[in-house]
Amino acid sequence: MKLKIGNFHVKDIVFGSELSYRDGVLTIDKEKALDFVRQDPHITEAQLHIVKPGDMVRLFPVKEAVEPRIKTNGEPLFPGFSGPVTGAAEGETKALKGCSVLAVGRHWGGFQDGLIDMGGEGAKYTYFSGLINVVLVADTDETFEQKEQQKKNHAVRLAVHKLAEYLAACVKDLTPEDTDEYDFEPVTKRDSGKNGLPSVIYVMQLQSQMEEDGYNDLVYGWDANHMLPTFMNPNEILNGAVVSGSFMPCSSKWSTYDFQNAPVIRRLYEEDGKTLNFLGVVMSNLNVALEQKERSAVFVKELARSLGADAAIVAEEGYGNPDADFVACIAALEDAGVKTVGMTNECTGRDGQSQPLVTLDEKLTAIVSCGNVSELIELPPMPVVLGELESLARDGVSGGWSDDELLGPSVRPDGSIIMENNAMFCGDQVIGWSQKSMIEF
Repeated sequence: MKLKIGNFHVKDIVFGSELSYRDGVLTIDKEKALDFVRQDPHITEAQLHIVKPGDMVRLFPVKEAVEPRIKTNGEPLFPGFSGPVTGAAEGETKALKGCSVLAVGRHWGGFQDGLIDMGGEGAKYTYFSGLINVVLVADTDETFEQKEQQKKNHAVRLAVHKLAEYLAACVKDLTPEDTDEYDFEPVTKRDSGKNGLPSVIYVMQLQSQMEEDGYNDLVYGWDANHMLPTFMNPNEILNGAVVSGSFMPCSSKWSTYDFQNAPVIRRLYEEDGKTLNFLGVVMSNLNVALEQKERSAVFVKELARSLGADAAIVAEEGYGNPDADFVACIAALEDAGVKTVGMTNECTGRDGQSQPLVTLDEKLTAIVSCGNVSELIELPPMPVVLGELESLARDGVSGGWSDDELLGPSVRPDGSIIMENNAMFCGDQVIGWSQKSMIEF
Protein backbone atom coordinates (compact mmCIF):
# COMPACT_ATOMS: atom_id res chain seq x y z
CA MET A 1 0.00 0.00 0.00
CA LYS A 2 1.69 3.14 -1.24
CA LEU A 3 0.87 6.72 -0.32
CA LYS A 4 2.38 9.54 -2.37
CA ILE A 5 2.39 13.07 -0.97
CA GLY A 6 3.43 15.61 -3.59
CA ASN A 7 4.93 18.70 -1.97
CA PHE A 8 4.73 22.35 -2.94
CA HIS A 9 7.05 24.43 -0.76
CA VAL A 10 5.33 27.70 0.04
CA LYS A 11 7.72 30.64 0.30
CA ASP A 12 5.05 33.34 0.63
CA ILE A 13 1.29 33.80 0.87
CA VAL A 14 -0.44 36.95 -0.40
CA PHE A 15 -3.96 38.17 -1.06
CA GLY A 16 -4.84 38.82 -4.67
CA SER A 17 -7.49 38.50 -7.36
CA GLU A 18 -7.30 34.70 -7.74
CA LEU A 19 -6.52 31.45 -5.97
CA SER A 20 -3.25 30.24 -7.47
CA TYR A 21 0.20 28.85 -6.77
CA ARG A 22 3.20 30.03 -8.80
CA ASP A 23 6.93 30.00 -8.05
CA GLY A 24 6.43 29.28 -4.38
CA VAL A 25 3.78 31.96 -3.84
CA LEU A 26 0.24 31.04 -2.79
CA THR A 27 -2.20 33.76 -3.82
CA ILE A 28 -5.64 33.82 -2.18
CA ASP A 29 -8.72 35.71 -3.32
CA LYS A 30 -9.75 36.80 0.16
CA GLU A 31 -13.41 37.53 -0.53
CA LYS A 32 -14.01 34.29 -2.41
CA ALA A 33 -12.34 32.34 0.37
CA LEU A 34 -14.55 34.05 2.95
CA ASP A 35 -17.62 33.40 0.79
CA PHE A 36 -16.65 29.72 0.84
CA VAL A 37 -16.39 29.75 4.65
CA ARG A 38 -19.73 31.57 5.00
CA GLN A 39 -21.54 28.82 3.12
CA ASP A 40 -21.92 27.27 6.56
CA PRO A 41 -24.85 29.19 8.09
CA HIS A 42 -23.44 28.56 11.57
CA ILE A 43 -20.54 30.95 10.84
CA THR A 44 -21.70 34.39 11.98
CA GLU A 45 -18.42 36.31 11.72
CA ALA A 46 -15.36 35.57 9.59
CA GLN A 47 -12.11 37.35 8.93
CA LEU A 48 -9.04 36.11 7.05
CA HIS A 49 -5.48 37.15 7.81
CA ILE A 50 -1.97 36.11 6.79
CA VAL A 51 0.74 36.01 9.45
CA LYS A 52 4.38 35.15 8.86
CA PRO A 53 7.36 34.18 11.04
CA GLY A 54 8.69 37.26 12.82
CA ASP A 55 5.46 39.24 12.57
CA MET A 56 4.70 40.94 15.87
CA VAL A 57 1.28 39.35 16.09
CA ARG A 58 -0.35 37.45 18.93
CA LEU A 59 -3.08 34.90 18.20
CA PHE A 60 -5.63 33.82 20.81
CA PRO A 61 -7.74 31.72 21.28
CA VAL A 62 -6.23 29.31 18.72
CA LYS A 63 -8.38 26.20 18.27
CA GLU A 64 -6.89 24.16 15.42
CA ALA A 65 -4.17 23.96 12.77
CA VAL A 66 -4.48 22.13 9.44
CA GLU A 67 -2.02 21.69 6.56
CA PRO A 68 -3.61 22.60 3.20
CA ARG A 69 -3.90 19.44 1.10
CA ILE A 70 -6.05 17.87 -1.58
CA LYS A 71 -6.46 14.30 -2.80
CA THR A 72 -6.11 13.92 -6.55
CA ASN A 73 -8.85 11.26 -6.79
CA GLY A 74 -11.48 13.68 -5.50
CA GLU A 75 -12.02 11.90 -2.19
CA PRO A 76 -12.43 14.03 0.96
CA LEU A 77 -9.27 15.16 2.69
CA PHE A 78 -10.67 14.02 6.06
CA PRO A 79 -12.86 10.98 5.41
CA GLY A 80 -15.78 10.66 7.78
CA PHE A 81 -15.41 14.30 8.88
CA SER A 82 -15.27 16.63 5.88
CA GLY A 83 -16.92 14.08 3.60
CA PRO A 84 -17.93 10.42 3.26
CA VAL A 85 -15.87 7.63 4.79
CA THR A 86 -13.24 6.43 2.33
CA GLY A 87 -9.91 4.66 2.78
CA ALA A 88 -6.78 6.71 3.47
CA ALA A 89 -3.94 4.16 3.30
CA GLU A 90 -2.96 4.75 -0.32
CA GLY A 91 -3.30 7.12 -3.23
CA GLU A 92 -1.89 10.53 -4.14
CA THR A 93 -2.25 13.70 -2.10
CA LYS A 94 -0.90 17.19 -2.89
CA ALA A 95 0.32 19.28 0.06
CA LEU A 96 1.26 22.93 0.58
CA LYS A 97 4.27 22.75 2.89
CA GLY A 98 5.63 25.37 5.24
CA CYS A 99 2.19 26.76 6.01
CA SER A 100 -0.99 26.01 7.92
CA VAL A 101 -4.56 27.17 8.26
CA LEU A 102 -5.34 28.25 11.83
CA ALA A 103 -8.74 28.53 13.51
CA VAL A 104 -8.95 31.41 15.98
CA GLY A 105 -12.02 32.38 17.99
CA ARG A 106 -13.27 35.89 17.31
CA HIS A 107 -14.48 36.16 20.90
CA TRP A 108 -14.92 33.03 22.99
CA GLY A 109 -12.20 30.73 24.19
CA GLY A 110 -12.18 27.76 26.51
CA PHE A 111 -10.19 25.24 28.49
CA GLN A 112 -8.62 23.73 25.36
CA ASP A 113 -7.53 26.85 23.43
CA GLY A 114 -4.00 28.16 23.02
CA LEU A 115 -1.76 31.08 22.19
CA ILE A 116 0.70 31.65 19.34
CA ASP A 117 3.15 34.56 19.15
CA MET A 118 4.55 34.90 15.64
CA GLY A 119 7.45 37.08 16.77
CA GLY A 120 9.37 38.12 19.86
CA GLU A 121 10.20 35.99 22.89
CA GLY A 122 6.96 34.00 22.73
CA ALA A 123 7.65 32.64 19.25
CA LYS A 124 10.10 30.05 20.58
CA TYR A 125 7.37 28.19 22.45
CA THR A 126 5.45 26.78 19.51
CA TYR A 127 6.25 25.13 16.19
CA PHE A 128 3.54 27.11 14.41
CA SER A 129 5.34 30.45 14.79
CA GLY A 130 7.77 29.13 12.18
CA LEU A 131 5.07 28.61 9.54
CA ILE A 132 3.30 31.02 7.23
CA ASN A 133 -0.25 30.88 8.54
CA VAL A 134 -3.59 31.65 6.97
CA VAL A 135 -5.70 32.65 9.97
CA LEU A 136 -9.46 32.27 10.02
CA VAL A 137 -10.84 34.37 12.87
CA ALA A 138 -14.47 33.36 13.26
CA ASP A 139 -17.48 33.20 15.52
CA THR A 140 -20.54 30.98 15.33
CA ASP A 141 -24.17 30.79 16.40
CA GLU A 142 -23.25 28.05 18.89
CA THR A 143 -24.22 30.43 21.70
CA PHE A 144 -25.03 27.55 24.06
CA GLU A 145 -21.25 27.04 24.38
CA GLN A 146 -20.11 30.59 24.92
CA LYS A 147 -20.07 30.60 28.71
CA GLU A 148 -19.05 26.95 28.97
CA GLN A 149 -15.43 26.13 29.86
CA GLN A 150 -15.50 23.16 27.47
CA LYS A 151 -16.45 23.95 23.89
CA LYS A 152 -16.84 21.70 20.86
CA ASN A 153 -16.26 24.60 18.45
CA HIS A 154 -17.72 22.37 15.75
CA ALA A 155 -18.50 24.97 13.10
CA VAL A 156 -15.22 26.88 13.22
CA ARG A 157 -13.15 23.69 13.38
CA LEU A 158 -14.97 22.14 10.42
CA ALA A 159 -14.57 25.44 8.57
CA VAL A 160 -10.74 25.36 8.71
CA HIS A 161 -10.60 21.73 7.62
CA LYS A 162 -12.69 22.55 4.58
CA LEU A 163 -10.79 25.81 3.96
CA ALA A 164 -7.49 23.91 3.96
CA GLU A 165 -8.80 21.67 1.19
CA TYR A 166 -10.26 24.65 -0.69
CA LEU A 167 -6.91 26.45 -0.72
CA ALA A 168 -4.97 23.39 -1.85
CA ALA A 169 -7.28 22.90 -4.84
CA CYS A 170 -5.04 25.27 -6.82
CA VAL A 171 -2.25 22.65 -6.94
CA LYS A 172 -4.40 19.61 -7.68
CA ASP A 173 -3.34 19.49 -11.33
CA LEU A 174 0.21 20.83 -10.89
CA THR A 175 3.43 18.82 -10.82
CA PRO A 176 4.89 18.66 -7.28
CA GLU A 177 8.32 20.06 -6.53
CA ASP A 178 9.16 16.79 -4.76
CA THR A 179 7.28 13.73 -3.55
CA ASP A 180 7.35 11.69 -0.36
CA GLU A 181 6.43 8.03 -0.78
CA TYR A 182 5.27 5.84 2.08
CA ASP A 183 5.13 2.19 1.04
CA PHE A 184 3.72 0.07 3.86
CA GLU A 185 4.14 -3.62 3.25
CA PRO A 186 1.64 -6.05 4.83
CA VAL A 187 3.26 -7.41 7.95
CA THR A 188 2.95 -11.04 6.78
CA LYS A 189 4.52 -10.37 3.36
CA ARG A 190 7.92 -9.00 4.33
CA ASP A 191 11.22 -10.54 3.32
CA SER A 192 13.56 -12.32 5.70
CA GLY A 193 15.98 -9.40 5.74
CA LYS A 194 13.43 -6.99 7.15
CA ASN A 195 11.91 -9.61 9.45
CA GLY A 196 15.37 -10.17 10.92
CA LEU A 197 15.53 -6.59 12.19
CA PRO A 198 14.13 -5.42 15.53
CA SER A 199 10.38 -4.97 15.08
CA VAL A 200 8.85 -1.71 16.37
CA ILE A 201 5.30 -0.47 16.86
CA TYR A 202 4.19 3.10 17.53
CA VAL A 203 1.39 3.39 20.10
CA MET A 204 -0.54 6.67 19.78
CA GLN A 205 -2.79 7.38 22.77
CA LEU A 206 -5.44 9.68 21.35
CA GLN A 207 -7.31 12.15 23.52
CA SER A 208 -10.70 10.56 24.17
CA GLN A 209 -11.66 11.30 27.77
CA MET A 210 -14.97 13.05 27.10
CA GLU A 211 -17.92 10.65 27.09
CA GLU A 212 -20.17 13.08 25.22
CA ASP A 213 -19.61 13.17 21.45
CA GLY A 214 -17.99 16.16 19.81
CA TYR A 215 -14.96 16.81 22.01
CA ASN A 216 -12.54 13.98 21.26
CA ASP A 217 -10.18 13.12 18.43
CA LEU A 218 -11.88 11.43 15.48
CA VAL A 219 -10.76 8.34 13.56
CA TYR A 220 -12.51 8.24 10.19
CA GLY A 221 -15.05 10.58 11.79
CA TRP A 222 -15.66 8.20 14.70
CA ASP A 223 -15.30 9.56 18.22
CA ALA A 224 -12.22 7.93 19.75
CA ASN A 225 -14.04 7.49 23.05
CA HIS A 226 -16.02 4.68 21.40
CA MET A 227 -13.04 2.72 20.12
CA LEU A 228 -10.71 0.12 21.56
CA PRO A 229 -7.01 -0.01 20.66
CA THR A 230 -6.68 -1.06 17.04
CA PHE A 231 -3.99 -1.67 14.46
CA MET A 232 -3.65 0.97 11.73
CA ASN A 233 -1.56 1.43 8.64
CA PRO A 234 0.62 4.50 9.39
CA ASN A 235 -0.35 5.95 6.01
CA GLU A 236 -3.88 6.40 7.29
CA ILE A 237 -2.70 8.82 9.97
CA LEU A 238 -0.57 10.78 7.50
CA ASN A 239 -3.44 10.99 5.02
CA GLY A 240 -6.34 12.44 6.97
CA ALA A 241 -7.92 9.51 8.83
CA VAL A 242 -7.38 11.22 12.21
CA VAL A 243 -8.73 14.66 13.12
CA SER A 244 -7.82 16.54 16.29
CA GLY A 245 -10.48 17.11 18.95
CA SER A 246 -11.38 20.20 20.93
CA PHE A 247 -10.62 18.77 24.38
CA MET A 248 -7.35 18.85 26.35
CA PRO A 249 -5.10 21.60 27.73
CA CYS A 250 -3.57 23.11 24.65
CA SER A 251 0.14 22.54 25.18
CA SER A 252 -0.57 18.80 25.30
CA LYS A 253 -2.81 18.65 22.23
CA TRP A 254 -2.01 17.23 18.81
CA SER A 255 -3.51 19.38 16.08
CA THR A 256 -4.70 17.91 12.81
CA TYR A 257 -1.54 19.37 11.25
CA ASP A 258 0.47 17.22 13.66
CA PHE A 259 -1.33 14.05 12.62
CA GLN A 260 -0.84 14.92 8.93
CA ASN A 261 2.90 15.24 9.47
CA ALA A 262 3.42 12.87 12.44
CA PRO A 263 7.21 13.14 12.89
CA VAL A 264 7.71 9.82 14.71
CA ILE A 265 5.90 7.93 11.94
CA ARG A 266 8.04 9.63 9.30
CA ARG A 267 11.23 8.88 11.24
CA LEU A 268 10.27 5.22 11.65
CA TYR A 269 9.70 5.04 7.91
CA GLU A 270 13.21 6.43 7.35
CA GLU A 271 14.69 3.60 9.41
CA ASP A 272 12.35 0.89 8.11
CA GLY A 273 14.36 -1.89 6.47
CA LYS A 274 17.65 -0.32 7.61
CA THR A 275 17.81 -0.52 11.39
CA LEU A 276 14.30 -1.70 12.24
CA ASN A 277 11.14 -3.35 10.97
CA PHE A 278 8.29 -0.83 11.34
CA LEU A 279 5.20 -2.91 12.09
CA GLY A 280 2.76 0.00 12.07
CA VAL A 281 0.62 1.98 14.49
CA VAL A 282 -1.47 0.76 17.39
CA MET A 283 -4.07 3.50 17.77
CA SER A 284 -5.05 3.48 21.42
CA ASN A 285 -7.16 5.82 23.52
CA LEU A 286 -7.27 7.61 26.85
CA ASN A 287 -10.06 6.70 29.22
CA VAL A 288 -11.71 7.87 32.42
CA ALA A 289 -12.51 4.77 34.47
CA LEU A 290 -9.77 2.51 35.81
CA GLU A 291 -11.34 -0.60 34.26
CA GLN A 292 -11.27 1.11 30.83
CA LYS A 293 -7.62 2.00 31.27
CA GLU A 294 -6.71 -1.55 32.23
CA ARG A 295 -8.67 -2.96 29.28
CA SER A 296 -6.88 -0.71 26.80
CA ALA A 297 -3.48 -1.67 28.22
CA VAL A 298 -4.33 -5.36 27.75
CA PHE A 299 -5.47 -4.74 24.18
CA VAL A 300 -2.24 -2.91 23.33
CA LYS A 301 -0.11 -5.64 24.91
CA GLU A 302 -1.87 -8.43 23.03
CA LEU A 303 -1.73 -6.57 19.72
CA ALA A 304 2.00 -6.03 20.21
CA ARG A 305 2.55 -9.71 21.00
CA SER A 306 0.46 -10.85 18.04
CA LEU A 307 2.37 -8.57 15.68
CA GLY A 308 5.69 -9.83 17.06
CA ALA A 309 6.89 -6.47 18.34
CA ASP A 310 10.31 -6.35 20.00
CA ALA A 311 9.99 -2.70 20.93
CA ALA A 312 7.43 0.09 21.16
CA ILE A 313 7.17 3.85 21.35
CA VAL A 314 4.18 5.06 23.39
CA ALA A 315 3.07 8.70 23.06
CA GLU A 316 0.43 10.28 25.28
CA GLU A 317 -1.79 13.17 24.12
CA GLY A 318 -2.44 14.72 27.48
CA TYR A 319 -1.43 14.57 31.12
CA GLY A 320 -2.99 14.16 34.54
CA ASN A 321 -5.71 11.52 34.35
CA PRO A 322 -4.25 10.12 31.07
CA ASP A 323 -0.96 9.44 32.86
CA ALA A 324 -2.61 6.33 34.32
CA ASP A 325 -3.31 5.02 30.78
CA PHE A 326 0.23 5.91 29.71
CA VAL A 327 1.92 4.16 32.64
CA ALA A 328 -0.37 1.11 32.51
CA CYS A 329 0.26 0.66 28.80
CA ILE A 330 4.05 0.82 29.13
CA ALA A 331 4.06 -1.51 32.15
CA ALA A 332 1.91 -4.06 30.26
CA LEU A 333 4.23 -3.93 27.25
CA GLU A 334 7.30 -4.38 29.43
CA ASP A 335 5.62 -7.33 31.13
CA ALA A 336 5.22 -8.89 27.68
CA GLY A 337 8.93 -8.43 26.95
CA VAL A 338 8.40 -5.48 24.60
CA LYS A 339 11.07 -2.86 25.30
CA THR A 340 9.25 0.47 25.43
CA VAL A 341 10.11 4.16 25.29
CA GLY A 342 7.48 6.64 26.46
CA MET A 343 6.96 10.20 25.22
CA THR A 344 5.03 12.64 27.40
CA ASN A 345 5.08 16.04 28.99
CA GLU A 346 5.04 16.56 32.74
CA CYS A 347 3.00 18.44 35.31
CA THR A 348 5.68 19.26 37.85
CA GLY A 349 4.20 22.50 39.18
CA ARG A 350 5.27 26.08 38.58
CA ASP A 351 8.43 25.43 40.60
CA GLY A 352 9.19 22.12 38.86
CA GLN A 353 9.26 20.25 42.15
CA SER A 354 6.10 18.11 41.99
CA GLN A 355 5.76 14.49 40.84
CA PRO A 356 5.94 14.60 37.02
CA LEU A 357 3.21 12.03 36.31
CA VAL A 358 0.07 11.28 38.32
CA THR A 359 1.17 7.66 38.73
CA LEU A 360 4.55 6.00 38.24
CA ASP A 361 5.89 2.47 37.84
CA GLU A 362 9.45 1.20 38.13
CA LYS A 363 8.97 -0.59 34.78
CA LEU A 364 9.10 2.82 33.05
CA THR A 365 12.85 2.96 32.44
CA ALA A 366 12.98 5.15 29.32
CA ILE A 367 10.87 8.32 29.17
CA VAL A 368 11.30 11.32 26.86
CA SER A 369 10.09 14.51 28.57
CA CYS A 370 8.69 17.22 26.31
CA GLY A 371 8.20 19.94 28.92
CA ASN A 372 6.40 21.05 32.06
CA VAL A 373 2.81 22.14 31.46
CA SER A 374 2.85 24.29 34.61
CA GLU A 375 5.91 26.35 33.73
CA LEU A 376 5.18 30.06 34.02
CA ILE A 377 5.60 32.14 30.86
CA GLU A 378 5.59 35.93 30.97
CA LEU A 379 5.43 37.89 27.71
CA PRO A 380 5.35 41.61 26.88
CA PRO A 381 2.50 43.30 25.00
CA MET A 382 2.17 42.57 21.27
CA PRO A 383 1.27 45.38 18.83
CA VAL A 384 -1.33 43.26 17.01
CA VAL A 385 -3.72 40.72 18.52
CA LEU A 386 -5.96 38.53 16.36
CA GLY A 387 -8.89 37.10 18.25
CA GLU A 388 -9.66 38.29 21.78
CA LEU A 389 -6.81 38.26 24.28
CA GLU A 390 -9.14 38.86 27.23
CA SER A 391 -10.39 35.32 26.66
CA LEU A 392 -7.13 34.05 28.21
CA ALA A 393 -8.22 35.46 31.59
CA ARG A 394 -12.00 35.23 31.20
CA ASP A 395 -13.00 31.88 29.69
CA GLY A 396 -11.50 29.17 31.89
CA VAL A 397 -8.48 28.50 29.70
CA SER A 398 -6.13 25.87 31.11
CA GLY A 399 -3.06 27.99 31.81
CA GLY A 400 -4.83 31.33 32.20
CA TRP A 401 -6.76 32.90 35.07
CA SER A 402 -8.84 35.97 35.86
CA ASP A 403 -6.86 36.74 39.00
CA ASP A 404 -4.20 35.31 41.31
CA GLU A 405 -3.34 36.66 44.75
CA LEU A 406 0.37 36.59 43.93
CA LEU A 407 0.53 37.02 40.15
CA GLY A 408 -2.55 39.08 39.40
CA PRO A 409 -4.58 38.45 36.22
CA SER A 410 -3.16 36.61 33.21
CA VAL A 411 -3.94 39.60 30.96
CA ARG A 412 -2.65 42.90 32.31
CA PRO A 413 -3.98 46.36 31.41
CA ASP A 414 -0.95 47.07 29.17
CA GLY A 415 -1.51 43.88 27.15
CA SER A 416 1.36 41.92 28.69
CA ILE A 417 0.52 38.42 29.87
CA ILE A 418 1.51 35.81 32.40
CA MET A 419 0.27 32.24 31.97
CA GLU A 420 1.23 28.62 32.33
CA ASN A 421 2.75 26.68 29.43
CA ASN A 422 -0.60 24.84 29.43
CA ALA A 423 -2.00 27.62 27.24
CA MET A 424 0.71 27.56 24.56
CA PHE A 425 -0.78 26.16 21.34
CA CYS A 426 0.48 22.57 20.92
CA GLY A 427 3.59 23.79 22.69
CA ASP A 428 5.03 20.52 24.01
CA GLN A 429 4.73 18.55 20.73
CA VAL A 430 4.74 15.10 22.30
CA ILE A 431 4.00 13.87 18.78
CA GLY A 432 7.66 14.32 17.96
CA TRP A 433 9.00 17.76 17.11
CA SER A 434 9.25 19.60 20.39
CA GLN A 435 10.85 23.03 20.33
CA LYS A 436 12.48 22.19 23.66
CA SER A 437 15.61 20.36 24.71
CA MET A 438 17.03 19.04 27.96
CA ILE A 439 19.92 20.57 29.85
CA GLU A 440 21.98 18.91 32.55
CA PHE A 441 22.66 20.72 35.82
